[in-house]
Amino acid sequence: MSDANGPRMTNIKINPDNLFREETFTDLTYVSIRRLTPVNMDGSVDESRETIFTGMAQLMSPNGPIPVQCLIEGAKTLSEATEKLPDAIEKTVQAMIAEAEEMQRKEESRIVMPGQ
Repeated sequence: MSDANGPRMTNIKINPDNLFREETFTDLTYVSIRRLTPVNMDGSVDESRETIFTGMAQLMSPNGPIPVQCLIEGAKTLSEATEKLPDAIEKTVQAMIAEAEEMQRKEESRIVMPGQ
């Protein structure tokens, strides 16, 4: 246990104006939806901020499972999040593929100089 007045190894600060209550919903296969409900310091719902929905899935590849997380844009309810999740995952996977292809293209076009 460290001394409260001594040097700190971390500098963690909590933003009390950006607290969320987290709930997870799953179909017990490979998909989960997280609902992040904005709350005040006393735990009451903060009506001035929007609820956030995110999706999580694992896609199989030849090299094993790939975790995919995405924001489910425009979802206001769990039902809407469930409907929008497949498209949100697809959009995220397409962006991941494009990024990987760009990284590969850059790596392949890199000039290697002797001694570097």
